[in-house]
Amino acid sequence: MSAGQLDKRLWKARDDSAEQGDTRRLAHIVEPAAGQFQGEAVLLGFACDAGVVRNQGRVGAAGGPAGIRKFLAGLPAHGLSRLLDAGDVACEGDQLEDAQERLGLRVAELLEQGGRPVVLGGGHEIAWGSFQGLARWLQSRGDAGPVLVLNLDAHFDLRTGRPGSSGTPFDQIARYCEAQGQPLQYACLGVSRLANTPALYARAAEIGAFWTEDRDMQERHLDARLADVDALLERAAHVYLTIDLDVLPAAVMPGVSAPAPYGVPLAVIEEIVLRVKASGKLRLADMAEYNPGFDVDGHGARAAARLAWQLIAR
Repeated sequence: MSAGQLDKRLWKARDDSAEQGDTRRLAHIVEPAAGQFQGEAVLLGFACDAGVVRNQGRVGAAGGPAGIRKFLAGLPAHGLSRLLDAGDVACEGDQLEDAQERLGLRVAELLEQGGRPVVLGGGHEIAWGSFQGLARWLQSRGDAGPVLVLNLDAHFDLRTGRPGSSGTPFDQIARYCEAQGQPLQYACLGVSRLANTPALYARAAEIGAFWTEDRDMQERHLDARLADVDALLERAAHVYLTIDLDVLPAAVMPGVSAPAPYGVPLAVIEEIVLRVKASGKLRLADMAEYNPGFDVDGHGARAAARLAWQLIAR
């Protein structure tokens, strides 16, 4: 499915219209994204595996956007009058940089039209493309920020090697902001000590990142973590929220390149997502690394669709 197209094969759901009341599901209200959006969420897919391949991960995340849409389709609309879908930006072979540039252009266009893009990946190389779109839109408005990049992730993704991959996007963002003299706060919540080398911790410290490890992201820590999020939000003018689904425990999210043996509970991730959304500063969100080929009975797709629904809902 290319950008601007609506794949009706994915948007199918049961029809309960013979029942009383509002029985609409998202498949019944989805339509192609066009025109002006007045703050509405707009779905956009990034069908890409190239960054995961470069990062020596498990291939299959290019099927993520379609896999998440299939499970979104059956969720109830709960008052939404329409759901906008802008189709997919697809990466051909190893043409990652081209795909990221096209993703950035599409994100900037949706922001200019008044939308709030919710981008479904694809590997976490999505982040460099998504951020390019936000940066382009802010530059067109003469808006210097500051921007909070809030990453819910088991990994810093601050690798300094090139070419870029699913492991480098936040280093690419940090270097771009440094070159542009643009203020940036990078925060990574859910970091696994066993999935990041000392070199990655050092790079995080070097760029002034804020992070919290997964052991301090359990439900008993929720009040403290929401206080941290509130403090980060207070200092930001704009927020880019990116969710690497491998932040969730493997039992909840088996369908990723690097399943987490410990992870952060879905309830904690959802509350953080809702807090960011309620701030009024969320300009762009994306979701990375869902891999249908490694999912178990749709467990991961259901969790991803739930988080996507929370980002879409009014």
